[in-house]
Amino acid sequence: MGAFGKTLMVAAAFGLGLTAAANARDLRIASGAPPAHPSNGYLYKPFAEYLAEETNGELTTIELGTEVVGLGQMKDALQTGLVDVGNLLPLYFPAELPNFALAGELALTGKDAHAMSAALTEYTVTCSSCQDELSAFGMVYLGSGSSDQYALLTKTPVSNAEDVEGLRLRSGGAPYSRWAEHFGATPVSVSVLETFEAMSQGTIDGSMASIGDLLAFRLIELVENVTLLPLGTYFATSNLTTAAPTWASLSVEQREAMARAANRANADMAQRWGYDFPAIAEKAALEAGITIQEADPAFAEAAAEFAIADQQAAAAISAERFGMEDASERVEEFIRLVEKWEAISEEVGHDRDAIVERVWDEVWSKVDFATYGM
Repeated sequence: MGAFGKTLMVAAAFGLGLTAAANARDLRIASGAPPAHPSNGYLYKPFAEYLAEETNGELTTIELGTEVVGLGQMKDALQTGLVDVGNLLPLYFPAELPNFALAGELALTGKDAHAMSAALTEYTVTCSSCQDELSAFGMVYLGSGSSDQYALLTKTPVSNAEDVEGLRLRSGGAPYSRWAEHFGATPVSVSVLETFEAMSQGTIDGSMASIGDLLAFRLIELVENVTLLPLGTYFATSNLTTAAPTWASLSVEQREAMARAANRANADMAQRWGYDFPAIAEKAALEAGITIQEADPAFAEAAAEFAIADQQAAAAISAERFGMEDASERVEEFIRLVEKWEAISEEVGHDRDAIVERVWDEVWSKVDFATYGM
């Protein structure tokens, strides 16, 4: 090829690049979480990169910080169009999203972050009533994430059930409140963002939370003891919730590409929140002189037994509160999916890349993006 031909090829490529850039569309995205939280650097930042990659630059992003929209304002931001893609916490709106509320009631069943993320993703994507309530809410679901298994983060040593009695513990939801009351503690409803202040002022004696909260919310300055026992995970999330009008405006190919990007980012989030960040927090805690201990075996066994018994409580509550006549069947289906994905996660060694592939094959590859979310 002569010099003139090469020049034409370069010019054509340059022209295509300019055309793609000119046609690129910016989506406004928001994690709603503080800078140290994994949902920033390990969910929304990779999602932005993956989205541009999966759409060949057709869809790019502008990230809005908490000074524009926080977690508490995310519903309104999505419904008014301020945000195209946002980190929605469905448990803030149980009446409108009862299927997520049911999942949230099963928090104590969680053990493995990748498994819980995948189980809720499959449950929500394939559940017609879940899709109906999300549609009525004006939002499209693109997957979930999960924390590591919760622990007791306290000012005083806790080894057995007797040590818990009388403590005031921050509860992130009804299952944790039931757990605290069962073991003689007092649950206190405090926003995770207000945990530091509540503990420093003596309003609470500790928190039932991810060990990562030691770093994400500065609790490392106050906590003196971490007790490990079966306390479930926080997984009732909708990580990359998309406003329905935004979704409807995308081509079928762009929707599928967006789902691919979300699937990759959700796995990043679970990997960080459920595995990597807790390991970093544990190391920091030990360096800070915090005691980390396994619960007394009898206490751990009692906690595990309560988690199983609490599944029926979750079904009963959902049936009464939301009129779910099939609540018991839904609980059984969700537990079946949890067991399925726990086995898969164990099979692949909790490998992030393998989970991305399996969730796509098992869930998203079966979705018709011409109709999903519409």
